[in-house]
Amino acid sequence: MTGTVRLEPVDERNLEPLLSVAVAEAEPDDVMPPVDAPAGWSHARREAFRDYYRTGMAGLDGPTHTAMYAVLVGGEVLGMIRMTRRAEPGTVETGIWLGRSARGQGVGAAALRELLDLAAAAGMHTVVAETTRDNSGAVSVLHRCGAKLIEDGDAVRAEISLDAIPPAF
Repeated sequence: MTGTVRLEPVDERNLEPLLSVAVAEAEPDDVMPPVDAPAGWSHARREAFRDYYRTGMAGLDGPTHTAMYAVLVGGEVLGMIRMTRRAEPGTVETGIWLGRSARGQGVGAAALRELLDLAAAAGMHTVVAETTRDNSGAVSVLHRCGAKLIEDGDAVRAEISLDAIPPAF
């Protein structure tokens, strides 16, 4: 992957390119909450995708307390990363998905580092994530970005302190 990873707030301008990447390179359940719709990327799922991503356009202070960002390299949309306010003061939860062709190339770690900067600028002190032990890509990205990983059976909770000195990359 050539170029710098850049985050851009999800908006009407990049929503369709984001949907195109999802349809071409991801499964619906990997990029949006489950919906009662025909399997695959049906018309109903595409509309649900648009509706879901529009909920994050208001940002951390909006009704869903979620800021969503398109992940871009060289101006091309490759996936999405988000942060959502948690009940604990100064804490956000993050989640990310990338199209298959962008995985395993350092894009996820670079996007997470950019999100950590945005979270700190928003006054956050901690970023958390939830994944599973078998999601080795996510576990690797979280570890590379300095997360403390806590395993509980198959579940993995990651905690990144924004007040700590960041690890050397």
